[in-house]
Amino acid sequence: MSSIFVRILLSAALLFVLSSVAVVWTSIYLFRREPDVNNFIRQVLDAQLEDTRQAWETGGGTALAAELKRLDDRFPGQHALLEASGTDVLTGKAVDTSGIVFGRLPLGFPFFRPPRRGNIAHRSGDGKYVLYALSEEPPVESPNYAPYYFPIVLVFVLGIYLLAHYLGRPLRQLRETVMRFGAGELEARTGSTRRDEFGDVARSFDDMAERIQTLLTAERRLLQDISHELRSPLARLSVAVELARTSADRNGGLDRIKKESQRTSMLVGELIEMTRAEGDPTERAVAAVDLRELVEDLLDELLIEADTKGVRLEREMAGPMVVQGDAELLRRAVENVVRNSIRHSPVDGDVRVRMSREGDRAVIVVRDFGPGVPEEMLEAIFRPFFRVEHDRARVSGGVGLGLAIARRALHLHHGEMVARNAEPGLEVTIGVALRA
Repeated sequence: MSSIFVRILLSAALLFVLSSVAVVWTSIYLFRREPDVNNFIRQVLDAQLEDTRQAWETGGGTALAAELKRLDDRFPGQHALLEASGTDVLTGKAVDTSGIVFGRLPLGFPFFRPPRRGNIAHRSGDGKYVLYALSEEPPVESPNYAPYYFPIVLVFVLGIYLLAHYLGRPLRQLRETVMRFGAGELEARTGSTRRDEFGDVARSFDDMAERIQTLLTAERRLLQDISHELRSPLARLSVAVELARTSADRNGGLDRIKKESQRTSMLVGELIEMTRAEGDPTERAVAAVDLRELVEDLLDELLIEADTKGVRLEREMAGPMVVQGDAELLRRAVENVVRNSIRHSPVDGDVRVRMSREGDRAVIVVRDFGPGVPEEMLEAIFRPFFRVEHDRARVSGGVGLGLAIARRALHLHHGEMVARNAEPGLEVTIGVALRA
């Protein structure tokens, strides 16, 4: 009996049986001890016995027979006046009065049919006479209450079943979801909308599953990306080492080794940054962030890089805008987009950064005047290690992770990032919800 559904059902059934027994026996006890009924019965029997006794003592057998006939006509049963020994004073025959409760009516069990026979006897105060009535049916028949209780029982049983089902179903669903998740189906969720403790447990499991899926997915993607992207620079590094050993121009070989080492270091750094962007949400430092101040500071830092490239960095910033999030992740997201625009801008070109408020969102638009991206690749540029073959190629110096890191960081803040061709150039729009 391991099912909580069965346990609830049986426990409720046992409680119902015990409660029913208590109600029944309490009713019997109170019914049997009802003082008004018993007092009334005794008063009637006293009056009947007094009349029959007076008739016998004053009028003899004839008067007694008339009085007994009058009682037979008015009350159920055949009445007789007995001596203390149990002998009928008229016929002289002995009458068996054993088992009869004197002074009470045989009303029986109040919830079912009482016994068919209803013999009663009442003894006089001096104990000399007994009034006896032989009847096939009780003088007062208690009603049968059973039909009234059956619908109540049915409703109770149905209610208990529904309650057990209501309490047991979310546990069965949770068990099935846990088994699916344990079998490797990382997308398995309960999706519970209940507002009780079962719903709290189910949503806690969903949060835990989401966190585990995020960590495992990030780990798998990191391993795949590292194995894919490190293969080429490591191979070139190996070639550079051999050339440094055999070539007369050792400085050129060492410079190539240094270049490949730097490129590999940059790749590993960005891989780690991307993993952090999609890692454990509980480790992020979430706080109120003034997005305008963050972007202003970032653009000031990038001025040197833009000047070196011969790019003008223009800005148009609205009033203070406060968002809730991880300041470092938000900074990295905007930085990657702006750096990407600087990298692909022509010499003496412009990179324009505009921040505005649209409803309950802060919107940052970054535009360059470079070659742009083919329309069919606008969504693909946000994939890790994706590069446009011609206009935005590997020679630009990137490894194809900047925009992927930026979008994933925005996704963790329930924001969005989209790109479109501005003709000329590429325009990237960042949207983040403002703090309520």
